[in-house]
Amino acid sequence: MPVEKLENDIQTLVGKISRREIMLPEIQRGYVWKPTQVAKLVESLYRGYPSGSLLLWRTDDMPETRPIAISEGNGAQPAVPPLFLLDGQQRLTSLHRVISDHPEAQIVFNVETEVFQNQSAATAKDPRWMKVADVLRPGAKQFPIIVRMSAALPEMDPDLIGERVSRLALIRDRRFHMEVLTEFPYEEIAQIFVRVNSGRPLKTSDLALATLSARWPGIVEKLENEARHWAKQDFGDLDATFLTRALTGTVLGRGLSTWSHSRLIAATDDELEQGWATVQRGLRHLVPLLKENLKISSSGLLPSRVVLLPLIVLLGERSDESLDAETTKGLLYWFLVATIRNRYSTSTDTRLSQDIPVTREPDPVRRLLTNLGIVGTQVEVAPQALAGRTVGSPYFFLSYLVAKEAGATDWWHGTQISAVAEGAQKLEYHHIHPQATLKNHSAKYTKTEINDLANLAFISAKANRKISDRSPREYFADAKFSLLTEAELAAHFVPYDEALRDAGAYREFLVARRRRLAGAMTELLDRFRPAWMDEAPAAADPLTGSSLEFVLYQSTWDESRIVAVAQRDSSAWTGAFGLNDLVSALGAADGGLDSDLVIAGETCPLQVEGDSVNVTIGPFTVSGTLEEWHQMVEREKDDALPLSQLPQVTETSWQGEPTLFPVTSIE
Repeated sequence: MPVEKLENDIQTLVGKISRREIMLPEIQRGYVWKPTQVAKLVESLYRGYPSGSLLLWRTDDMPETRPIAISEGNGAQPAVPPLFLLDGQQRLTSLHRVISDHPEAQIVFNVETEVFQNQSAATAKDPRWMKVADVLRPGAKQFPIIVRMSAALPEMDPDLIGERVSRLALIRDRRFHMEVLTEFPYEEIAQIFVRVNSGRPLKTSDLALATLSARWPGIVEKLENEARHWAKQDFGDLDATFLTRALTGTVLGRGLSTWSHSRLIAATDDELEQGWATVQRGLRHLVPLLKENLKISSSGLLPSRVVLLPLIVLLGERSDESLDAETTKGLLYWFLVATIRNRYSTSTDTRLSQDIPVTREPDPVRRLLTNLGIVGTQVEVAPQALAGRTVGSPYFFLSYLVAKEAGATDWWHGTQISAVAEGAQKLEYHHIHPQATLKNHSAKYTKTEINDLANLAFISAKANRKISDRSPREYFADAKFSLLTEAELAAHFVPYDEALRDAGAYREFLVARRRRLAGAMTELLDRFRPAWMDEAPAAADPLTGSSLEFVLYQSTWDESRIVAVAQRDSSAWTGAFGLNDLVSALGAADGGLDSDLVIAGETCPLQVEGDSVNVTIGPFTVSGTLEEWHQMVEREKDDALPLSQLPQVTETSWQGEPTLFPVTSIE
């Protein structure tokens, strides 16, 4: 089967996109590049750096397509048979956006410093910056631009300005090498697409979607329509990526992996049709249960969406008779415990392969609870289990549910707290004892203590602004907040004892509030615990008494270091590693590659397992999705200390087997 070798300049390629002579097959993912990435691409072309090749497909059979993310040219039929872009979508779409002056690609060039970036209010007023589109658009003349820039910048050499503008204009003539595949059927093209992208930052869900679209043309539109349906109900996280995972899990009976793609190709049309019907039906039963029975009004509240997958299959494949009360309670009990126990924080594919099949067996709720290891026990949230837990912990989600259940109201507007409120009543979490009053206190509170979930309350954005960084001793004396009754504070599980409003009594405050929160959480769990489960001693949370804190010591001129302090049972461990090493390893993981980190002087593998990234840090195997790892890094950067304050760290090896620890619980 022949492969044609061609070349086209950027101006020609952009014109072909406008005329729909280059189109996107349905297997392609959506456009995802940010303006900063677009600016980097333009800069690379300006400096003559390699820009990669393009992979396209020519076929006589018109496949299902998806629109290119441009603001023109998507309507008319092409005058010649189109080529279908398999690799290079982000680059070509970005260049089209820049040259056509797309509102989300307003890239500008500083003629003095030769820097590229997205347009801002500051660059719009600065005469040194010019729009790249003004130079690259069809018919653009360089001379008027050079004259205008020279008049605005009399201190610059006009010849230098002319040289740089001319060099910028040459981007239009940069050529891309192209490989055009011909005579390949769609099924093989999908496999080529998967293989081309397997070593790149393409998620397993993207690869699964590519495979599905080859097997079942039109599936992308089905997924996107379904996602729009749930977005209108404030469940926007049930997007096409999640729905792809749900459909794959339903059809294959397990999670996503590289193994999934060959199995999806082998799936029959009936299996795909029935699987999609199961996903739709399951969600239409599950979402109302979450909304009405647990008061989860938005998918943004969910710490993990993966935990929904077994329930979608269970509810989507059961017969039409109504759910009895005990079954309803049991599946919601499983949902709550699976969430707070981080059921899918690691070995996701393996655990889904255990849980999805049992939803198809007799007594599925009992089987799910058995897989969790809690049949014959009573799950209790102990106050100590909340120590060191922060906003990334699933217990934070549980703290919202119990506050909602208790009828907690906003401290300013008096309305019930709501995850879907907007404007001034938009829900935020507030440090009851503000960070500013604790950070420099003589008691030397740690970052973990300051951000403990027992110090967080759900109030509106306006109430949060009114409180600002004042201590509770001060703001509870205000005319507005002084009207809050003991009952109103109790709905937030905030102790009314005025002695606990002083920063010096902060640790006593945490103990008191943890006790109240833990009691309410246990009561909530008990309310959904099925009657058939035997009473027995409490099943302890395996992370009780465990914590992991990162402190980043950052520098612009030397290697930034992260100091990790771990506590497990009665033992402590401290180790350090480089921030750049972690970022580099996560970059490799983005491409599906394992890597290594040197932590406390030892080489520790960072491994990619499905959608999880795992690395052993002292007593813990820290696990989470790439997104969760990146979010953790950004949080640490926000709280970074100067490298000059880096302490002397005594590092030792941890003896013993590591315990699973979710990256979302790192503080």
